[in-house]
This record gives sequence, structure tokens and C-alpha cells, in this order.
Amino acid sequence: MRPETLAIHAGHIDDYSRAVMSPIVLSTTFERGEDGLSFPSGYIYSRYDNPNRHALEEKLNLLEQGSECISFASGLTAAMAVFHSLGTGSHIILPDDIYFGVRSIAENVYKTWGLSFTAVDMSRLDHIAQAIRPQTKLIWTETPSNPQLKITDLAAVVDLAKSHKLLTACDNTWATPYFQQPLALGIDIVHHSTTKYLGGHSDILGGALVFKEKTELSELVRLYQKTGGAVPSPFDCWLLSRSLATFHARMPIHARNAMQLAEFLQSHPQIEQVLYPGLPQNPYHEVAKKQMLGGFGGMLSILVKGGQAEALKIATNLKIFKHATSLGGVESLIEHRKSIEGALSPSPENLLRVSVGIEHIDDLLEDFAQALA
Repeated sequence: MRPETLAIHAGHIDDYSRAVMSPIVLSTTFERGEDGLSFPSGYIYSRYDNPNRHALEEKLNLLEQGSECISFASGLTAAMAVFHSLGTGSHIILPDDIYFGVRSIAENVYKTWGLSFTAVDMSRLDHIAQAIRPQTKLIWTETPSNPQLKITDLAAVVDLAKSHKLLTACDNTWATPYFQQPLALGIDIVHHSTTKYLGGHSDILGGALVFKEKTELSELVRLYQKTGGAVPSPFDCWLLSRSLATFHARMPIHARNAMQLAEFLQSHPQIEQVLYPGLPQNPYHEVAKKQMLGGFGGMLSILVKGGQAEALKIATNLKIFKHATSLGGVESLIEHRKSIEGALSPSPENLLRVSVGIEHIDDLLEDFAQALA
């Protein structure tokens, strides 16, 4: 079956009712067999596994074309599971423009763990190569990056990593498996905040890791999930599975609207620069065109003339675009990243991150036109 069909029909939970839609299994415990030892359903206790979580992981694994999917209560918890599995004294290479939460856990949560990192411009392969140390275990990529939409050449990073026997991971939250297939390019681990486009409605918190191959590392991460208990609830798993049924219908609208908004804003006199890899003049366009299939996603950022004050004014003047954190929902959002990330943020003070929803594009263009007037 093709991805559009799998997103709807894969991972269905059968029960005696023959329900067309999968039920929510809220039970925390499951009955033993007549021998008193076995578990005929395959389930013991909901922290270890749950039918809704199992169904969700099957669905996500098929979408990313992986061998093993492990879901978590949040995207950051999923990232922590990877970092934790590397062991003390490990060194990782991170993008200099990366979701600030991931950098924060590497910098703060793991400072007593002996984990070190180097942040580099991932669009420069020579910079990545120069950052490799004897203790390096992992190259963590994020493409497009958050919030400046830098593009990393994943195939080139894979070749470099293999020559040094390093693991590779790609945060595919922004591109999603609709536009980008990192595992097919050789990446070892795909990371998702399922809160975003996979959930698509700003009402689910979750994360996931999809592994190219089942390995000792994936088994260790699965152990962290089961024993640590940082798992999504059955209801969140059910909601996310339901949202994935419309995933392939939503994503092309996000991308189409983002492209039209980017084209509109790049010629506006109050906009200094539009950061969107779909624009032909974007410095990352050719690499993005090579590895992003069928579009360039629904995220863009803009640099506003006049600095932070003018950027905040525009965000406040918008009516349809809500000034709020997060992204990837059907509704359009805008956020001033510097103010949320803090004083040490590398984000420009005049940058606004835009999550373009699936509203009618004319309404979105008119909203920006009046806010910029």
C-alpha cells in the first residue's frame, strides 16, 4: 500500500466490536492467561506497551520507512533518550541553528553527565569535519533548521559520518516524511516532535524516534522508554493516529501556502529578508531541491526592517496569524523567537518565525498586507 493509504489503515486495533475506527484502550494492566504465566494479548502493563501506542508506532514506522519506531511523551524526551544512550564522556555535533530546547538539554541537563557538544554550521561540511573528536559519537542534524531554515546535505553528512564510524540523526519535524526521507539518504535515526505536523492540530504532545535498523542502540532506547515511563498516553496515541489519517491531505496545502506567502513577503519594502528554501534565490535552494521531495514545507522566517520593536508590532497587528509558540497546526502562527529563547539566543532580534496553516491563502496574504500597512 502507498503512504496515503497506510496513514489511514495501518495499525488498526481489532476488538470484538468490529469497530471501523480503533478504540482507545485506557487500561493500565492486562490479564494473564489460564496458565498464570503468559500474556495472550502480548500486553502486560501500559508503561511497557499499550495497544494504542503499538498501533501508532507501526504507523509512524511505515511513514518513515524504518525498522523500529519508539514513541515518547514529548520531542525533547525522545532527544534525551538518544543523548542518554551514548554514555558518559561522549561528544556530539549539533547545528548552530537548532531548536533551542535540544541545545538546552545538551548544555544544561547533561552538564553533570559528562556529555559535551560542538555547535557548527551544518550547511558547511568542512565545519562538521573539523568538529570531530576521538570522543565524538553522533552528528545530530536538523534540516530545515529552527528558526533560520538552513539546509543540511544529509547524504554528504552520512558519507562523512561513515568514514569516521559515527551515528547520524536527523530532526525531521519541519520537513516531515511527506517532504523528506532521511533514512533513505542513509541517516541512522529520525527524530520527531509529533506535537507539530504529525499531530497537526495543536492538541497533542509527543515525540518519536525511527531507526533505520534495529540495533543495540535502539534496544537501549526502547529500554529507557519502557523502564523510564516517558510514554505518550493512550489517548494522545489515539489522537495522533487519527491526525495521521489527514496528514497527506494537509501537507501540500501547508507548502503551497508557505511558498505563496514567501513570494509575497520577499518583495515587500518592510521585509529585509525571507528565509524559505523554496525560493530560487535562497542560498540553500539547490540542496533542498535535491533532498526535499514534492515541496519545501510550511515553515518560513522573516527578517523585519526596524529591529525587534517593529517585528513585535507586526506580530501583534496580525489577526489570523496568532502570536503564539509552536508550529505545524492547521492554524497559522507567528512567533518572535529571540524573546522566547532568551538573551543567549542566536536568533536575530528582528526574526519572526511563521508557521503557515491551511487557511485560504488570500486571507493569509490580506492579513499580512494589513499588518504591514
